[in-house]
Formats: sequence, structure tokens, C-alpha cells
Amino acid sequence: MTHIQQGAFRRAPLVVGLALAMSSGLGLAQAPDTRGYLLDGAGSFVGSATPGQCWRNGAWTPALAVAPCDAVIMAAAPVVVPAPAPAPVEPARAAPPAAPALIPMPAQRLNFSADALFGFDQSVLGPNGTAMLDGLAVELSGSTFDAIHVRGYTDRIGSTAYNQKLSLRRATAVSDYLVSKGVAPASIQAYGEGESNPLTALADCPGGKRAALIACLQRDRRVEVDVQGTKAAVR
Repeated sequence: MTHIQQGAFRRAPLVVGLALAMSSGLGLAQAPDTRGYLLDGAGSFVGSATPGQCWRNGAWTPALAVAPCDAVIMAAAPVVVPAPAPAPVEPARAAPPAAPALIPMPAQRLNFSADALFGFDQSVLGPNGTAMLDGLAVELSGSTFDAIHVRGYTDRIGSTAYNQKLSLRRATAVSDYLVSKGVAPASIQAYGEGESNPLTALADCPGGKRAALIACLQRDRRVEVDVQGTKAAVR
């Protein structure tokens, strides 16, 4: 064998080795990428208790998924954030009714006969008296009062001191009854005027028999109610 032939023979194994190395390298290039999975000592995937699954490591991403561990990578379902519920619409509130207009009441003086309200020389209201005051309370309803003055008067029979006390008791009885019917206590006052301001003159009732004198002085025995305030207008 010539020198050239020996050299050629010696190079043949080298070419075969390179060919094997290249084929081996191609084989490695086609091996699955195992960077995202746990491997056992033999380089095989470490499977979970469920067949067809592998244990992923912390480096795993969908880009590193390989079969048979992750044969199909499902796209993550989009997270649907529910739209915020619309704020409850508060129903429109009806406007409060307008307060009724108040009109001034002209000052009034109501004159009640004491003989109709009370018995003679008495200060306790009788049935006729309460009925009359019930009517007055109805007239005063719906009104706002600046002042209500109740004044009691007697005739001139008897002493001045006694008559003053009797007139105050009568005025107080009328005032208390009106308060019981809804009149504000702060707006009403009672006064005893006694035998002052008589409506009769001395010449009208000169005296004589007591019964005749009592009848003649009847107008002096009275209760006056002065009212001043405002009243709701009627629509």
C-alpha cells in the first residue's frame, strides 16, 4: 500500500466520526425543550399523579410548553369584569305643599253675657256657656294669635273687692276652656275688671226691688274676648 493510500485510509474514520457527530447534533436539536419542567435523574419528565401531565418549574411559560406535557395550550379566557351596577335612581320627591297664606284678622271684640255663661253670682260654666264657647273655638281654629284678652265684668251689686274677684274667676274659666279646645296658652290672658266700665248708667237702674235691679243690670255682667292675629286664607 502506498503512502497516499494509507493516508486516505486513515482519514476515512475521521469523516465517519464527523458524520456521526453531525447526525447526533441534529438529533439533539430536535429534542423537546425541557427548561420549563422538572426532570428525573434519567432526564425524563416528572409526572404528577394524573396521566399525561408533567410538573412545571418556576421557569415555565406558555412558550416553553411541549408535548406530551402540554400537548395543547389553551388561551387563557379573558377575564370579564362586570360593569358596575348603575347607582339606584332616587325617586323624585314631590315638593312639599306650600304653606297656606296667612291674612291678618281684624281686631275683634266678642261680648258674652255672663248670665248665659254662668249662673247668677257663679263662676262655673253651664251647658249653655260651654256650647257658646265651642262655637268660638271653631271660629278661632286655623288662626295664629298675637293676643287673646279675656275680661270679666260684674254689675255694681256687692262690694268692689268681691266683684273684682268674681270677674277674674269668670274670665279665667273662659280662658281655661278655650285652651282645652286648642288655643295656645301663651297667647291668652285673663283679667278681672270687676264693676268697672258698666254698660248701664245709674239713672237706667235707680234701684228698687232687688230682682228688678238684677234684671236691669244684666248688660253689665259680661265677659269680653278681644282677639287679634292672623288666619289661613281659604283657597
